[in-house]
Amino acid sequence: MKPFARSAAAVPDEHHPDHAPLELEHFLPYRLSILSNAVSQAIADDYQRRFDLSMTEWRVMAVLARFDGLSAREVAERTLMDKVAVSRALSKLVETGWVTRAIHDGDKRRSVLGLSEAGWAIHEVVAPMAREHERNLLSKLDDEERSWLVRILDKLQAIEPK
Repeated sequence: MKPFARSAAAVPDEHHPDHAPLELEHFLPYRLSILSNAVSQAIADDYQRRFDLSMTEWRVMAVLARFDGLSAREVAERTLMDKVAVSRALSKLVETGWVTRAIHDGDKRRSVLGLSEAGWAIHEVVAPMAREHERNLLSKLDDEERSWLVRILDKLQAIEPK
């Protein structure tokens, strides 16, 4: 296999700023992703160790605690997670007995999901842990900064994807 070589036609105009190498450490989507991963992983370490619960599985459980009776598709839509990842998480959660799956009003094509009693017991341990991590993270900001952070996040989340 030959190494990739750029043709002269493929070389971008290096004088145009859009064609300069991307400085990921200053690129907002990258920085948000890194921050999200770091924060999520710090929380996940606790519940993974205690309950062998993945980040995706916890997010599915948290959504079902908030919005009982969703379908797998609706869980994926609410979390913006990959449908296959949600499906795998749900399979494990149903298998462990933490999530129940029922048929929606006789329509075998649509299942209705909810936390089982055992699932609620896990939620009652993990949710306070997650809130404590959030409090610790936000404690690094003063009141005004926290207010601005919420406003900025709300504004950015309101942007419709193209």
